[in-house]
Amino acid sequence: MNFLRGVMGGPSAGPQPSGADTIQKLCDRVASSTLLDDRRDAVRALKSLSKKYRLEVGIQAMEHLIHVLQTDRSDSEIIGYALDTLYNVISNDLEEEEQEENSAKQVDDLGSQFTEIFIKQQENVTLLLTLVEEFDFHVRWPGVKLLTSLLKQQGPQVQQIILVSPMGVSRLMDLLADSREVIRNDGVLLLQQLTKSNAAIQKIVAFENAFERLLDIITEEGNSDGGIVVEDCLLLLQNLLKNNNSNQNFFKEGSYIQRMKPWFEVGDDNCGWSAQKVTNLHLMLQLVRVLVSPTNPPGATSSCQKAMFHCGLLQQLCTILMATGVPADILTETINTVSEVIRGCQTNQDYFASVNAPSNPPRPAIVVLLMSMVNERQPFVLRCAVLYCFQCFLYKNQKGQGEIVSTLLPSTIDATGNSVSAGQLLCGGLFSTDSLSNWCAAVALAHALQENATLKEQLLRVQLATSIGNPPVSLLQQCTNILSQGSKVQTRVGLLMLLCTWLSNCSIAVTHFLHNPANVPFLTGQIAENLGEEEQLVQGLCALLLGISIYYNDNSLENYRKEKLKQLIEKRIGRENFIEKLGFISKHELYSRAAQKPQPSFSSPDQMMFDHEFTKLVKELEGVISKAIYKSSEEDKKEEEVKKTLEQHDNIVTHYKKVIREQDQELEELKQRINTLTSQNEQLQATVTQQVSQIQQHKDQYNLLKVQLGKDSQHHNSHGDTFQMNGIQTEEVSKLKEELEEWKNKHELLQGQLKEKDSVIEKLNSSQLEMGTTEQSSQTSKFGGLEHNNELQKELEMLRSQIQLQSAEISKLQMENQKLQVMNTTADPMLGDSGATAATSSELEGRLEQEIKELKSQVKALSEEKESLKQHLDSSSSTVAILQDEKSKLQREVAESKKEQDDLLVLLADQDQKISALKIKLKDLGVPVEDEDDTESGDQGDEDEDGDEEEQD
Repeated sequence: MNFLRGVMGGPSAGPQPSGADTIQKLCDRVASSTLLDDRRDAVRALKSLSKKYRLEVGIQAMEHLIHVLQTDRSDSEIIGYALDTLYNVISNDLEEEEQEENSAKQVDDLGSQFTEIFIKQQENVTLLLTLVEEFDFHVRWPGVKLLTSLLKQQGPQVQQIILVSPMGVSRLMDLLADSREVIRNDGVLLLQQLTKSNAAIQKIVAFENAFERLLDIITEEGNSDGGIVVEDCLLLLQNLLKNNNSNQNFFKEGSYIQRMKPWFEVGDDNCGWSAQKVTNLHLMLQLVRVLVSPTNPPGATSSCQKAMFHCGLLQQLCTILMATGVPADILTETINTVSEVIRGCQTNQDYFASVNAPSNPPRPAIVVLLMSMVNERQPFVLRCAVLYCFQCFLYKNQKGQGEIVSTLLPSTIDATGNSVSAGQLLCGGLFSTDSLSNWCAAVALAHALQENATLKEQLLRVQLATSIGNPPVSLLQQCTNILSQGSKVQTRVGLLMLLCTWLSNCSIAVTHFLHNPANVPFLTGQIAENLGEEEQLVQGLCALLLGISIYYNDNSLENYRKEKLKQLIEKRIGRENFIEKLGFISKHELYSRAAQKPQPSFSSPDQMMFDHEFTKLVKELEGVISKAIYKSSEEDKKEEEVKKTLEQHDNIVTHYKKVIREQDQELEELKQRINTLTSQNEQLQATVTQQVSQIQQHKDQYNLLKVQLGKDSQHHNSHGDTFQMNGIQTEEVSKLKEELEEWKNKHELLQGQLKEKDSVIEKLNSSQLEMGTTEQSSQTSKFGGLEHNNELQKELEMLRSQIQLQSAEISKLQMENQKLQVMNTTADPMLGDSGATAATSSELEGRLEQEIKELKSQVKALSEEKESLKQHLDSSSSTVAILQDEKSKLQREVAESKKEQDDLLVLLADQDQKISALKIKLKDLGVPVEDEDDTESGDQGDEDEDGDEEEQD
C-alpha cells in the first residue's frame, strides 16, 4: 500500500479529477452490490475508463477485479470484462495518442509495478491459468493476453510460478490446438515469452509435442510465403532450440529436420519477394544455423549436419546459393548457413566442392564465391560471408586444402587461361590494390595451410611472374616484398598473419624466409621503432614472426642460427621491449572480439584485423616464444639434444607403429584364415559325425538282422523288419496290404449284395406265380414283372463278370506280394551267411556295405514293382467306381421293383377280400368251399419249395 500511496501522491495538490470519484464509486459498487447485473455493469464501466485513467483504476480496482475473478466465475461476461481491465492496467502496449508527454518511462514503470502487485500472490497466476483453460472466447482470449503481458513485465518471476504450478505449462500448450486462429496465434506469442531464457520450460514445451504442432502451423500457413504467424512460430522454435542441447537432440531424433526442406524450395523467378517472405526465410535460415552452430557440442552438430545432407536440405540451400534474383540479405544469410552446415563434416564438404554454378561453362561454386570475395564492388557483409564459407570448407578438410593449394602449383595451372582457379583468385586478391581483398585473400590462404605441414612445404614451390622480362619470384618472397613497401595496415596485418601461419611448425619454410637477407633487418627495424598506436599491431605481428623464426629454426643457416638471432634482438631491440611488443597482439580490442567466435563479424571494413583461427595460434605461441628468447645457448643446446632425442624417439615410435600396423594387418589376415579353417573344420566334423552315426546305425541294423534272421518261426515279421532296417519304406508295403484287404472286403460286400438281390428276385417270382391264378389284369402285370426280371438277370450276369475280373486283379496283386516276400526271403540267408563268416568288425562293416548295396538294388527293383502295383491299384479303383455306379443303378431298380411289389400286394389283398366275400356267399348258397387251413397248408408247402430252390441257388 505504500507503493499505492506513492503513486497517488503527485506533484499537484489540487482537487482530484472527476474520473477518480467515478472510479471510486464503481469500485464500491463492484464490492458491495449483491446483484450480478450491477457488478457486471460496474466492471464494464471500469474497463472503459482503464485506458484513460490507468493509474487510478490500477490502484483502486485491482483488488476488486481479482475478487471478481475468484467469485463470479460462473458468468463469462463479467470475467471477460475484468480480464480486459487488468490487461489495460498492466500492459504497456498503448497507442501514442493515449500516452502523455514524457511519460514513456513512467508507463514502463507502471506496468512493471502493477505486475509485481498482481503476482505477489501466486494464487492469482494460478487462477489465471485456470481461466485460460476455459473454452469461452470472451474468457480465454483476454486471459491469454493478460498472461502474456505479465510475462513481458516480470518474465522470470511469472515463469517460476507457472513452472511450479501443477500442469501449468501443459495447460498453455493446449492453446496451439485451438481452432480459433486468434487464440492460437496469441498462444504462440504467449509461449514465446514463456520460453525466453528458461531451459526447464523449454524442455517441457518441447516434450509436449510443440515441434509437431508448430511445424504443422507453418505448413498450413504456406511455409515461407506465410504471414506474421509463420514468423512468430519460427521465433518460438528458436527459443526452444537455441543453446538447448536436449531439445536439439529431440528435434533431430524426431525427424523434424526433414520437414524443414520444403521451406527452402524457391522457383526460377525470384523477383518481387515480399518483406514478410524475406523475414520468414531469414528466420528459417537462422533456425538451421541454430542446429549446426559451432558453439554446440561437436557430436550433436555432426549428427545434424549428416541429417541435413541425407534429407536433401544442404542441396536445397546450395540451389538458393546459385539461384538468380535472390535478395542480397537472404543470399548472405544462405552463405553463412551453408558454411556452418559443411563446417568440419567431410561428406558435406565433398558435396559442396562438387556444386557447380549454372554458368557457361559451368564453374565450381567455390570459384564463383571467391570471385565475389575479391571484388571490391560487392557488399561488405557478403564478402565476409564468402570468407566464412571458405574457412568452413577448409576446416579439418585436408583434401580440400590440397585441392586449393594444387591450383597454385606449376604443374596444375591451366596454361590456356580459359578458366580461373581458386588459387589464381586468391593470388589476385592478395596483391590487388584493395586492402580488404588483400586481407581476405591472405586469411583464406592461411586457412588452406592450417595444421598441414605438407602443404606449407609445397606452397614454397609457387612462383609468380611479377613483370615481363624479370625472373619469377616465389610467393613467400612476394609477400615479404609487399610488406617492405609500406602498404596499408590492413594489408600488412593480413600478410603477417599468413606468414606466421605458414612458418609455424615448418622449419623448411623458416629456412626459406631467413634465406632472404632483407627479411630479418626489416622485422627488427619495424619492432625497434617507436610508432603510433595504429602501427603497434604491426609491430606485435612482426615480433611474433621473428619469434617463430627463432623457435622453429633448425640452425641450417650459419648466419641466422637461434643464438645469433637472439643476440640481434638483445642488441637492437632489447628482450623486454621485444616481449612488450609481442604482447600488443593479445591486448588489442579487435583480437579479443575475433577470439569469441569463428564467424567474422565486423561492423566496418576497418575493423577486419584478426582471424579467429589466428588467435588460437597466438595463444599457443606467445608463451613459448617468450621462453625461447630468454633461453641461453646452453639451454638451447640441451633443448636441441632433447629435440633430437625426441625426434629419434618419435622415429623409433613411428617405426614400431609401422611394424605394429603391419603386424595388425597380418593378424587380421591370419584371423580370417583361422575363421575359414575353423568353418571348414566344423563342416568336416559335422560330416564325420554324420558318417559315424550312419555307421553306428548300420551296425545296429546289422545286429538286429542277425537276431531276427535266427528266428525262422518269425520269418514273416523278420521279413517286414528287414525291409524297415534296410531303408525300404515299409509304409508302402503296408498300404498295399491294406488296399488288398479293402478289395477283399469290397468283394465280399458285392457278393452279399448279389445274394440279397437274388433273394429279392426270387420273392418277386413267387409273388408273380401266386398272382397267376387271379384275374387277367394280374396276368398282364406278371408278364411285365417277368420282363423286368429278365433285365435284372442280365445286369446280374454283367456284375458277376465284373466281380470275376476284380477277383483276377486281386489274385494278381496277391501273386506280386508273394514275389516281394520271396525276394526278401532270398536276401535273408545272404545276410545270415555274411554274419556267420564275419571275423572282425572291419570285415563286418565291409560286408555290411556290400550287402546294403545289394539290398538297395533290390529296393530299386521293389520300388519299380511298387509303381506297377500302384498302376494296377489305380485301374482297380476305376473299376470300383464303375461298380459303385452300377450298384447305385441296381439299388434304384430294386427300389422300383419294391414299389411295384407293394402295388401287387395291395391288389392281392383286394382279391383276397373279394374271394373271402365270394366264399361266404357260396356257403350261404350251400355250395361246398375248401377251408382256409387247407389253402394255407398248400401255400406253406409252396413256400418251402421256394426256400429250397433259393438255397440250391
